[in-house]
Amino acid sequence: MNTMSIDAVTVRSATSVADARENTRNFLDSLRQPPIAAEAADTVVLVVSELVTNALRHGGGTCTLNLTTHPDSIEVAVHDSSPQTPRVRTPDLTGGTGGFGWPMVNHLARTTAITHQAAGGKTVTAFLPR
Repeated sequence: MNTMSIDAVTVRSATSVADARENTRNFLDSLRQPPIAAEAADTVVLVVSELVTNALRHGGGTCTLNLTTHPDSIEVAVHDSSPQTPRVRTPDLTGGTGGFGWPMVNHLARTTAITHQAAGGKTVTAFLPR
C-alpha cells in the first residue's frame, strides 16, 4: 500500500492579497518531492490572488486560505463569511470594474466547487494541475 503525505498550510484572516500571494509562494517553494514547475506555481498564485481578492471584496473583509498538495494537483480553498456565490459577469472592457476573475479561475482550474458552510459563509475551492 502506497501512502503519500499531503502538505498543507492555512493562512487565517488574510487581510492582504499580497500576503496571500507571499504565503502561497512560500508554500509552493517548500514542496520538495516533486517540486512544482514555475509555470504551475505562477498559475496557483494567480488563482489565489483572484479568490482572495474576491473574498476580501465581497465576503466580509477577511478570509481563510488553505493550500493542499495532492500527488497530481494543488488544492486552493478560500473561506469567507458571505453566503453569496461567485457569479459570472460580463467583463467590463471600458470601465475597469472587473468581471474577468471567476471565468479565468474556471478556465485555469481542473475543477472548481463552492461549498456553503453550516456555520455560515462558503468555501470556494479550485484544483489546479501540479
